[in-house]
Amino acid sequence: MTFNALDPRTLLAILPELVLVLAAALVMALDLAWPESRRRGLGLLTAGGFALALLAALVFSQPYSSEPLIFGGQMRHDTLAFFFRLLFMFSGLIVALISVDSAGVGRKGEYYAILIGAVIGMNFMAAAADLIMLYLAIETTSIALYLLAGFLREDDKSAEAGLKYFLFGAFTSAILLYGFSLLYGFTGHTNLYDLSAALMAGRVPTAVVLLVLLLVLVGFGFKVSVVPFHFWSPDVYEGAPTPITAFISVASKAAGFAVLMRVLLAVFPAIQGYWGPLLAVLSVFTMTLGNTLALGQRNIKRLLAYSSIAQAGYALIGLAALSESGITAVVFYLLMYTVTNLVTFAAIILASQAVGSDEIADYAGLSRRSPGLALALLVGLLSLGGMPPLAGFFAKFFIFTAAVEAGQVWLAVIGVLNAIIGLYYYLTVLKVIYLYRSERDNQGIVIPRPYALALGVCALAVVVIGTLAGPWFSFAGNAASALF
Repeated sequence: MTFNALDPRTLLAILPELVLVLAAALVMALDLAWPESRRRGLGLLTAGGFALALLAALVFSQPYSSEPLIFGGQMRHDTLAFFFRLLFMFSGLIVALISVDSAGVGRKGEYYAILIGAVIGMNFMAAAADLIMLYLAIETTSIALYLLAGFLREDDKSAEAGLKYFLFGAFTSAILLYGFSLLYGFTGHTNLYDLSAALMAGRVPTAVVLLVLLLVLVGFGFKVSVVPFHFWSPDVYEGAPTPITAFISVASKAAGFAVLMRVLLAVFPAIQGYWGPLLAVLSVFTMTLGNTLALGQRNIKRLLAYSSIAQAGYALIGLAALSESGITAVVFYLLMYTVTNLVTFAAIILASQAVGSDEIADYAGLSRRSPGLALALLVGLLSLGGMPPLAGFFAKFFIFTAAVEAGQVWLAVIGVLNAIIGLYYYLTVLKVIYLYRSERDNQGIVIPRPYALALGVCALAVVVIGTLAGPWFSFAGNAASALF
């Protein structure tokens, strides 16, 4: 069923985005009106806007049927889109909180407005059911992220990060657009589900379909840092403002996977026999290369960049399983990864400010300077490493189980071996934090309230999602069912 733009249900469906637009306008207005001394409140106001948008989504924007299309079929208001919209807005809320006292960004109204714009773009990416809407949403998100990555103009590394991100992103975006144009040119349709019907009817030569598939995978592979389209990640992660590194690592990756899953399963179900094995191979190279290169890193942000590449490889295992249980595992994995990486980066921001460096060696003695901060890093890193009973353990368990059920035992075994490698370098960081000493062991670290709130919420979420995985996995299953 399709609802037009004037239907009240359509307006309720996009109410969270309308709230965010108003929040961005208010932030910009107050940025002009407030003196410098009051602009710390802009981050808190932005976080409040995301919280209000989340509340609006939960109360007024629940999916109202199994297959609704809105705005003339441009968008799909289903459980999968709803899940990811909640995830993006939660990410925006946490990033706004950890940006409040970050040097160079915490008192900049334009920074928060661009952050809100990026989340709006991601929301539309997750809901897009048409090539035109999808591309517009991708570009809205991408342009905002390019600006955020290079926001610290006086910092050479930040400027370099923004430029590299823009150049590589523009190149892969052009490739993606060429693939979309071929789809439209051969089928005459832009709606994802009409495209699927045309491809399954055999109206497009198989060679052309495979070419389009490769072009689409290049475009989305860049978004989720899949090998060989991962090369931008380390430099961008290191150079971007740390709150934005956190945002790119979680929200951008989740948005990329949301679109990748929908496009592959909606447009290319007829050639699953081609892209399923291809994704399995990409998964092996991605997680193996990411984990191997992470072993030699001495900078915590670069280490987490390679860790992020490896995490994308694990998620690809579920997609390569070509089953509903595999897609459910991917959705649950992205939920886990979001809250885990957010708590890790929130802790890193404070730790790096305290020691004046992103070098892992300088984190020595952190557990004595701030036990709470060290505990937050412990929770985050052990969850990324897949230690029970934290969320990361169950996320990896569900991913590997889906591979085994699909008959891909070899892929699950490689995944387990990579998880062991990953756990090693996470424990190496924790060894420095808990066992090494420094001359500043007696100098405490003050944790501002916004950071404490962000750390507490995300750390608690990691534990709760792990110890009470059943309801969250069911929620992920409901979201995944929208694709089938």
